[in-house]
Amino acid sequence: MSVTIRSARPSDAPVIVEFNVRLARETEEKQLDPAILASGVAAVLADASRGRYFVAECEDEVVGQLMITYEWSDWRNGWIWWLQSVYVRADQRGQGIFRSLFEHAVQQARAADQIVSVRLYVEKNNNSAQAVYRNLGFEDMHFNLMGKTL
Repeated sequence: MSVTIRSARPSDAPVIVEFNVRLARETEEKQLDPAILASGVAAVLADASRGRYFVAECEDEVVGQLMITYEWSDWRNGWIWWLQSVYVRADQRGQGIFRSLFEHAVQQARAADQIVSVRLYVEKNNNSAQAVYRNLGFEDMHFNLMGKTL
């Protein structure tokens, strides 16, 4: 099976929305508002300063996705790329699709200017995803992620 990784296009928005709905349901048992999600996906696809989506295609069908968002680190004088909205269709898992997406993102980071780190967050109980990430060289960090919904 041949996997092609490419930048997402506006025509990919429906499948990205669908994958994000599945992701939220699978990992957090959360139901996302499709209209808000569609607007958020469209905003990223229209403005690369918000983030970038990469998609994985097999036989001209999108089977996985990954989004990059950006954080400036004054401590490191460089950019941290956050991997978000990581999803591989259930019937395609275990075939190296996420690895291909991740390696493509790392290639892009190495080619870009001032990227100092690639990070992601993962649900505390998602042991299978944590194992995949550790296998790719990710390490537990020394801080907890906290947030406040506005």
